Amino acid sequence: MAKKDKVSETPATALLRQHGVSFTEHPYEYLEHGGAQHSAQVLGMDPFSVVKTLIMQDQDAKPLVVLMHGNRKVSTKNLARQVGLKSIEPCAPEVANRHSGYLVGGTSPFATRKQMPVFIEETILGLQRICINGGRRGYLVGIDPQVCVRLLGAQPVNCALAE
Repeated sequence: MAKKDKVSETPATALLRQHGVSFTEHPYEYLEHGGAQHSAQVLGMDPFSVVKTLIMQDQDAKPLVVLMHGNRKVSTKNLARQVGLKSIEPCAPEVANRHSGYLVGGTSPFATRKQMPVFIEETILGLQRICINGGRRGYLVGIDPQVCVRLLGAQPVNCALAE
């Protein structure tokens, strides 16, 4: 089921290359609503190390990015409390697409259309390597999770819930 090994450049991969970040490419057969669990299964990876990029919004509809393990959910209450907001909720897909510049299912935290604060589940930073969306449906890139802190200013938070 694996696709060709090389995928054309995306804004996300262009940004990674521009900053000298080495990454591995992991194309796979995209499945509508398959999510990180599907990509992990198809690629033979642990869903805990496949990181999903979620576009959410606060009580004032200001967007933010949350990076979460593929097999965990975000406790929006815990997240809001930790970052000093009243509430946080997922954006509607069309709103998320507008904020990120990517299609839901292919959202990368790198090179988003709008600058947004980025929050990363702190346990992700304990992993040696993660796979995260490379800016296209059916395409993950493998990177050191510290890249998210270095390039995105991702702030560690503790908001994971078992799925």
